[in-house]
Amino acid sequence: MREYRRSSGRRSGSSRRSSRSSRTSRRATHFSRRRFNASSPLERILILLVLVVIAGVSVGIGLPKVSPTVGQITGEYAASGPAADALGKLVVDDQPDKSGYDRDLFGYRETDDDGNGCDVREDVLARDLTDVQYTSAGSCKVKSGTLNDPYTGQTIHFVRGRTTSSAVQIDHVVALENAWQSGARSWDSAKRTRFGNDMTNLLAVDGPANQDKGSASAAYWLPTNSAYRCQYVARQIGIKTKYALTVTSREKQAMQAVLSSCPNEQLP
Repeated sequence: MREYRRSSGRRSGSSRRSSRSSRTSRRATHFSRRRFNASSPLERILILLVLVVIAGVSVGIGLPKVSPTVGQITGEYAASGPAADALGKLVVDDQPDKSGYDRDLFGYRETDDDGNGCDVREDVLARDLTDVQYTSAGSCKVKSGTLNDPYTGQTIHFVRGRTTSSAVQIDHVVALENAWQSGARSWDSAKRTRFGNDMTNLLAVDGPANQDKGSASAAYWLPTNSAYRCQYVARQIGIKTKYALTVTSREKQAMQAVLSSCPNEQLP
């Protein structure tokens, strides 16, 4: 009987502890529910206000990107300055025609305008690289140099060679195919060759970045180096102005969006 009473006492103590724990748990749960179930009108109003603010911010950021009309209303495409003014004078053509395009029609690297014995690729490398070394004394062929790449912001050490030269490529800022469908298809061969070798439209850049760009306009590609985007777009506008090339609506809006962040951007 003693053993039974002791055992019974232990069970009773355990039961009391379990009961207290259960009551504590219920109080905590009840407190939690009262705290987070938004049961009061004030809590509901606060939650609705937060949701409205989040929705408003999302719409404000996203809708101008989706709708050009909204973008114009909100100032997404508002830009000023010489580059923006020149852009406003370019003809808009939303039906570009690239039929008949052939890169070879532009005679790239087939001229030697300065008579130094090298084509325009060598001239651009010599202009855009620093610490330039030539293949031999008196040569115009670049052996090595350093490029502060405008498209990526990276520093590239150029070394001439079968497997290394492609690290630095020469980009037509207004791509040849884009020029073709923007008006160059109607030019004579002399004007196309002049365009294809115009050094104001040529830049030494990171090879992979140039490949990534391809023949895309500003509507579909911009340098990853955001610090260079204003200069990049201004250069495209300058070239298109010089050669009376057209832009599409999407291209123009993309350029305006870039220029809106850099008022008074000059043409190169």
